[in-house]
Amino acid sequence: MTMDFDVIQRVYATLPERVEAGRRLMGRPLTLTEKILLAHVAEPLQEPPVRRKTYVDFNPDRVAMQDATAQMAILQFMLAGRDNTAVPTTIHADHLIRAQYGVDQDLPIALQENAEVYDFLLSAARRYGMGFWKPGAGIIHQVVLENYAFPGGMMIGTDSHTPNAGGLGMVAIGVGGADAVDVMVGMPWELRWPGIIGVKLTGAFNGWTSAKDVILRVAGILTVKGGTGAIVEYFGPGARTISATGKGTICNMGAEIGATTSLFPFDAHMAAYLRATERGDVAELAERLADYLVPDPEVEEEPERFYDRVIEIDLSTLEPHVVGPYTPDLDRPISKLAAEVHEKGYPVELSAALVGSCTNSSYEDLSRAADVARQALAKGLKARTQFLINPGSEQIRKTVERDGQLGALQAIGATILANACGACIGQWRRTDVEKGQKNSIINSFNRNFAGRNDANPGTHSFIASPEIVTAFALAGRLDFNPLTDALVNDRGELVRLEPPNGLELPTNGFVKDEEGLVLPPADRTGLEVKVDPNSDRLALLEPFEPWDGQDFLDMPVLLKAKGKCTTDHISPAGPWLKYRGHLDNISNNLFSGVVSAFDHPVGKGKNVITGENDVPYAQIARDYKARGLRWVAIGDENYGEGSSREHAAMEPRHLGGVAIIARSFARIHETNLKKQGMLPLTFEDPADYDKIREDDRVSLLGLRDLAPGSKVRMVITHSDGTQEEVWLNHSFSENQIAWFKAGSALNLIRQRQQAEALAAA
Repeated sequence: MTMDFDVIQRVYATLPERVEAGRRLMGRPLTLTEKILLAHVAEPLQEPPVRRKTYVDFNPDRVAMQDATAQMAILQFMLAGRDNTAVPTTIHADHLIRAQYGVDQDLPIALQENAEVYDFLLSAARRYGMGFWKPGAGIIHQVVLENYAFPGGMMIGTDSHTPNAGGLGMVAIGVGGADAVDVMVGMPWELRWPGIIGVKLTGAFNGWTSAKDVILRVAGILTVKGGTGAIVEYFGPGARTISATGKGTICNMGAEIGATTSLFPFDAHMAAYLRATERGDVAELAERLADYLVPDPEVEEEPERFYDRVIEIDLSTLEPHVVGPYTPDLDRPISKLAAEVHEKGYPVELSAALVGSCTNSSYEDLSRAADVARQALAKGLKARTQFLINPGSEQIRKTVERDGQLGALQAIGATILANACGACIGQWRRTDVEKGQKNSIINSFNRNFAGRNDANPGTHSFIASPEIVTAFALAGRLDFNPLTDALVNDRGELVRLEPPNGLELPTNGFVKDEEGLVLPPADRTGLEVKVDPNSDRLALLEPFEPWDGQDFLDMPVLLKAKGKCTTDHISPAGPWLKYRGHLDNISNNLFSGVVSAFDHPVGKGKNVITGENDVPYAQIARDYKARGLRWVAIGDENYGEGSSREHAAMEPRHLGGVAIIARSFARIHETNLKKQGMLPLTFEDPADYDKIREDDRVSLLGLRDLAPGSKVRMVITHSDGTQEEVWLNHSFSENQIAWFKAGSALNLIRQRQQAEALAAA
């Protein structure tokens, strides 16, 4: 049964006329991105939007939240004063389950440890009419692809890898919880009209190459910020050879290049996947409207006319790629990996190989990995390092168990973990290496920042496809190339692996998960969401104070970040995930992974009031706040790269920060800061970053004149009494300036909801 089929029918009912109106508005043929965006504008546009400049309001079709981010999103939604969500909304309990012993022990431990949070999320889902996917049901993005994503739709999700749904031709965008609240309360959701990058795919995969290698290559081309402000649209004959889940893999990792989202045109592979997941009714509707779910023919014929940039990749000649360590855009073909490992001194022995995550845990992924495992068994090989597997969903797990893939992987030494995020998000409790110990791991995940997987900055994390990771597990070494190298088996013989074969979809259909979803009751009268006032994991929110209308004067600089400063650096996950529903407690991790430009230990700085050095930043911020001092933080390039976690924006706001001033921002984090009433500002001259000293005081002037396109004047007062003046840019729209003045976007929503309630009374 297709869930929320009425929503899909409504989208398709208006799609043709909206696309035709869009062609008239633009005066030209349309890309697929433009068709879907124009089909979801909240109000008809009066003039063509300008890419990367015009802010436009949209009405997304649904919202999805994972358990770590859902806590704060729901706490904010509760402040809005509504009785139900305005669009279909689901919660997925996948992030809080640790990876340590295996599914049979890890899942019961999670159910016990996180009972309070799960009960809160379930009670909120029942109270406000949301679907709740229980712990163990699967990873949010795999479950969304299996049940909710549809060609031509638009959704937002409180996780940066929400674009996974682009594998089914959906504009799916990762956001912070406050953005989700906008849509959940029925307000339009604002987005700057994106640029569009076209990736033309030709040829077809062969040998060891798979969908993962496409996005690893694209990441190498565009870098971690090359997609910022843009949607990446794949097209061409090669795109039509890739499975729906393979397309999902490519779109999922678009988050690693900073893209707003990524998507593929509708094709036969998507229709086949929809039918395999019991959504033949959606496939039939999409097939009838296929011309509206692909770019216009002129776009594919002359892509340079319609895309801001065109990248071309020939799948037939694409070699398997490996990226890392420490950044997902450090790519090279596998043939060059061994030489680089020895040249740069990366630890050559692998301490672990991991397959899974929301990016690569589909039936096809595990089928290809299992084919490598079956070859290994036949040739007398077993894993020579720790080998861990996360299936993407209970539907996937049951199906690969029935079809034998799971058994083949276990036979070569794999440990099967829960259908959850695990090590991909730092929920890996390792006992095999000490913190700081240098070691190498390889995985099929999406993100590999320092400490990302296991909180150990000494771990060199490399990313590849599931089949390549499985081959590396058999070798136990990072300087192995399965395309050319032999392995010694248990009989002392040299044996080689053959390119794997896998099934796109199960021949006998999927084994459906009948128990994972809890639907809200039809009658929700009297239901309550209870939060224990003495809990250390959950706490109701208090609204932030509105802006007082005055400039910010004589503020200390809490920190100056040097180099990469992702949301993992600003608000690490791992053990801190347990506090995602308690703003004050989780604020104790603020900036704890940041590298200081002033040569302090990681996560520590100087309290310029007391003169004390090497103090945790959260402790300094609390001291400044207690003294009534507001403060600013200084960032480098692409500040806030990575996860959608809005805690990285809420924590500085909670502890007295008013502005983050950086050379540049990642999209989601910049929006999250705005939503919480912070000022994300960029140096007009990036070299002005170098002017900031540790004991400076800064003033932000002219805030009453804040307007779209305006600049903010910053006066820097050095400790010797000298002053410098620099200019700062911002990207605020009129609506977003109202968020700042109100103290947060949520304050504004609550005011409007209260006004509507009074008017109705």
